[in-house]
Amino acid sequence: MTTSTTKPLSKGQLAYEQERAAKAGKTLDEWLKLKAKNAADEAKKAAPKPTKKPGFFSRLIDKAHKPL
Repeated sequence: MTTSTTKPLSKGQLAYEQERAAKAGKTLDEWLKLKAKNAADEAKKAAPKPTKKPGFFSRLIDKAHKPL
């Protein structure tokens, strides 16, 4: 019933997820896949963005503030 990438669910967890799936009108497999996809999307959103190289004027100002 569960995907191979997730840990097996206990009886209580399985019953809870089955209720949630039934409420959403999906099968348990569809529900677990949707839940995993949503978790992956949230993790991707939470990932830090790459730092941007400072622009021309920022570098110029930084050089101007450095001592000779």
